[in-house]
Amino acid sequence: MQPRPNEPFTRIEKDGRWSTTTQFGSDYAALLVEPTFNPPELTESLPAIGSGVAAAAIVDDRGVNAELPPPQTLNFSGYEWAMSSGTIFRAGSRNFFDPANASTDANGNLHLRISGSEGKWTAAEVRLTRSLGYGTYRFTVRDVSRLDPSAVLTLVSWDGVGTEQNRRELDIELSRWGYVINDNAHYVVQPYYVPANIVRFKVPAGTFTYSFQWEPGQVTFSTSAGAGVPGVPLLKQHVFTSGVPAAGNELVRISLYVFDKGQVPLKNENEIVVEKFEYLP
Repeated sequence: MQPRPNEPFTRIEKDGRWSTTTQFGSDYAALLVEPTFNPPELTESLPAIGSGVAAAAIVDDRGVNAELPPPQTLNFSGYEWAMSSGTIFRAGSRNFFDPANASTDANGNLHLRISGSEGKWTAAEVRLTRSLGYGTYRFTVRDVSRLDPSAVLTLVSWDGVGTEQNRRELDIELSRWGYVINDNAHYVVQPYYVPANIVRFKVPAGTFTYSFQWEPGQVTFSTSAGAGVPGVPLLKQHVFTSGVPAAGNELVRISLYVFDKGQVPLKNENEIVVEKFEYLP
């Protein structure tokens, strides 16, 4: 949001002209909005016409009318997923997401890769193309114990159009966050800096199923060995009842990216395999 998050509006002069400052980019968008419109500080897609937005225009860096291409998609576990592309910040780290790093194999497993070399890493992210709301979300993931310390796998609900105060964000994050000796998993109800909103634990080698059951005012996170079939003892479970967001426009995302603020920089390419995603209303 330009020119600044706390000053998002540009006044139209009496002669119908307006001017403002912005950062360099490849595409620029202007929205004509009602004075009561509450814009997000950061968004992955433009708000739709209506609900306070009267019109929108997009031009490229040469001032020519532009139309952003639709994201590439893949099918996994019976759902359509959009593949993120371009530079996106994750956990305060600048990552370039390349659709070539996301794929499915002949058995239907999802593969996400961090590829490239030191200083030139590219990451991978897929997100559902529709919001599912309250319910139980399950992800069966192969061994993550050998991920490099600065590689991060997140299984998350996230509203890309929401405000910073409400991204509807529930996280299962698998990483050592740049430290050789560190717990490699945690559950989070954002914001993470509230002590009651985060639970850390260690996941050993092997395939595990990670899940969160989202209900009004409560979310239950669980981790169990294997495919998460009934009767298998839980490795970890925690129930949050404070600060749990209401369901809205969030989309489930699976991301593998580089955390560049830890003690140990990423040294190698990394890959994870998600065998299955399930949603139970």
